[in-house]
Amino acid sequence: MTKQAAITVQKKDFPGEQFFVVFVIKPEDYACGGSVPSSIKGKGNHTWNLQRTKSLQVTIVPSIKESDYVQAMLFSFLSFLSFYLGSLIVAFVHYVRVQRKTSAGRYSPDDGSGTVATSHPITTGTPEGSSYGAIDESSSSGGRQLSSPERGPPHGSDTDSSVEEESDFDTMPEIESDKNVIRTKMFLYLSDLSRKDRRIVSKKYNIYFWNIITIAVFYALPVIQLVITYQTVVNVTGNQDICYYNFLCAHPLGVLSAFNNVLSNVGHVLLGCLFLLIVLRRDILHRRSLEAKDTYTLEYGIPKHFGLFYAMGIALMMEGVLSACYHVCPNYSNFQFDTSFMYMIAGLCMLKLYQTRHPDINASAYSAYASFAVVICLAVVGVVFGKNNVWFWVIFSVIHIVASLALSTQIYYMGRFKIDVSDTDFGIFRRAVMVLYTDCFQQCSRPMYMDRMVLLVVGNLVNWSFAVFGLVYRPRDFASYMLGIFICNLLLYLAFYIIMKLRSSEKLLPIPLFCIVATAVVWAAALYFFFQNLSSWEETPAESREKNRPCILLDFFDDHDVWHFLSAAALFFSFLVLLTLDDDLDSVRRDKIPVF
Repeated sequence: MTKQAAITVQKKDFPGEQFFVVFVIKPEDYACGGSVPSSIKGKGNHTWNLQRTKSLQVTIVPSIKESDYVQAMLFSFLSFLSFYLGSLIVAFVHYVRVQRKTSAGRYSPDDGSGTVATSHPITTGTPEGSSYGAIDESSSSGGRQLSSPERGPPHGSDTDSSVEEESDFDTMPEIESDKNVIRTKMFLYLSDLSRKDRRIVSKKYNIYFWNIITIAVFYALPVIQLVITYQTVVNVTGNQDICYYNFLCAHPLGVLSAFNNVLSNVGHVLLGCLFLLIVLRRDILHRRSLEAKDTYTLEYGIPKHFGLFYAMGIALMMEGVLSACYHVCPNYSNFQFDTSFMYMIAGLCMLKLYQTRHPDINASAYSAYASFAVVICLAVVGVVFGKNNVWFWVIFSVIHIVASLALSTQIYYMGRFKIDVSDTDFGIFRRAVMVLYTDCFQQCSRPMYMDRMVLLVVGNLVNWSFAVFGLVYRPRDFASYMLGIFICNLLLYLAFYIIMKLRSSEKLLPIPLFCIVATAVVWAAALYFFFQNLSSWEETPAESREKNRPCILLDFFDDHDVWHFLSAAALFFSFLVLLTLDDDLDSVRRDKIPVF
C-alpha cells in the first residue's frame, strides 16, 4: 500500500476468531510503484539516514450481514424483472390495438402507426428477372389481399433443399448483369435490393444465430476454467496482488472474493433473454402473416429477417457471462474476456443497421465472424506487444486506414466494385487509377451517390483520426481503444441513418422515439460511472488500491457495479431502437422506401 489499502478477513478462515495484523515496511518507495530513481541506481540503500515517520491507522469494521446479501440479490433480479413486466404491458396494449383494428376491418400487421396504405400492392406474379416492383394497376387496393399462386412455393414454407443456395442468384450471367444495372442506379429503393427469395435470405441470416452459439460455447468454457484457477490461487496463497479488486467494496461469497462484481452482471443475461423473447414474438407473428399470404407482409415495409437480432441477444447474454468471469479476478491478462463480445455486439449492430435497407447484399455470417476473429486477434496482439512498440502501432494504423478505405469502396458501390486481378500486365493499377480519376476528380463537385459519400467521408475522417491518435499517443489500454473505434463507428452510422430517415419524410413512432431517448439518457449515466476508476491493472497493486472507494448502493455495490446495471439497460434499449426503428414503414410499398 501507499496511502490506503483494505483486506477482507473471513470468519471461516479463522476458527479461533483471532488473528494478527502485521505491517512490513519496504525500504524504498519505488517498491510500491514507480521507477527506480536515477540518483540511487547502483548505489545501494540510501534510506538509512532519512528522518521519516509513518503514521498508520488501522480500522476494523464488521462485514455485512447475510440479509444484506439477500437484499442485494433481490434488488438485482427484481430491477431487471421489471423490464419483463413493462414488456408484457406493451405487448398487451399492442394486442388490444390489433384486435380493435381487426374488428373494424382496418388491420395492417405490425403497423404501429394506425394507418393503412391505400395504394395498390406490388404485383407478386412478376418474374424475378423482369420489371420487378412494378405496380399492378388492375388490382384493387384492399387492406388484405392474397398473393398470386403463380409465384411458386408459398412464402411461409421453408425448405431444406440443397438446390436453393444463394449461388443460384449469383452464378448466372443475366442475374450478374441485372445486379450491376440495378445497384448502380443513382436512386435506389428497397425493392431493388430485396429481390432474392425470402426463404434463402432468412436462412443466410439465421447462420449468424447458430454460429454465435457455437462461438460462445467454445470461447466461454476455457475462460471459466482459467478464472476458476486464478480464484483458487488467490484463495490458497492469500496473495491479494494477483487480482485488482476494489477492496473497499469487495464482498466475498463462497469461493468468490468479490461476489458483488459478479452479481451486477446478471442484468446482461436477463435483458438478453428478454430481447430474445421479444424477437421471438415478432418472428412468430411474422410467420403467421406469411402463412396467411398477407400482402402487406409480403410486399410492404422492411423485409423481416430475425437471424441477426437473435445473434445480438445471445451476444448480450454472453457479454454478461464473460464480464462476470473477468471480475472473478480482474487483471491485465483477463481484460480481453470483458471486451471480446462487445466488439461482436457493435459489429452485429452495424450489420443489422446496414441489412435493414440492403437485405440482399449484407455480409455473410462466415465473413463477418472471420472479421471479428481478426479484430480479437489484433486486440490480443495489441495488449501483449502494443505498449511501447512503435512498429506495432505503425502497422496497425496502416491496416486500419486501408481497411476503412476498402470497406468504404464496397459500401459506396453497393458491392459492385470489382477489379480484374487476372490481368498481370499492371491492369489492376490502371483500373484503380481510372476509377479514382473518374469518380473522385471528374465528379468531385457532385458525386453520383451524395448521401453515401458524405457518410463515408465523415467515417473515414473519424477512423483516420483514431489511427493518428493511436500512432502518436500509443494508449496502454489497447482493448478499450479498439472498442472505442467500434462504438464511434456504430454511433456515427446510427446518427446518419436516423437523419436520413427523417430527411426522407419518414417518422419515428412513439416506441422507437422513447427507446432513443432512454438509450441516450441511460448511456450518459452509465458512462459517468464507467469513468469512476476504482482500480487499475495498468499500475502496481499498491497504486491501484489508492483508487479504491467504498460502496455507494445498498452498502453492497460500487460505482462499477452501477455501470454494469446501467450499461445492460442501455444495450437493451439500443437493441430495441434497431428492432422498432422502421415500424412506421410496415404500410409503405417497398418501391417507395429509399435506400441510404
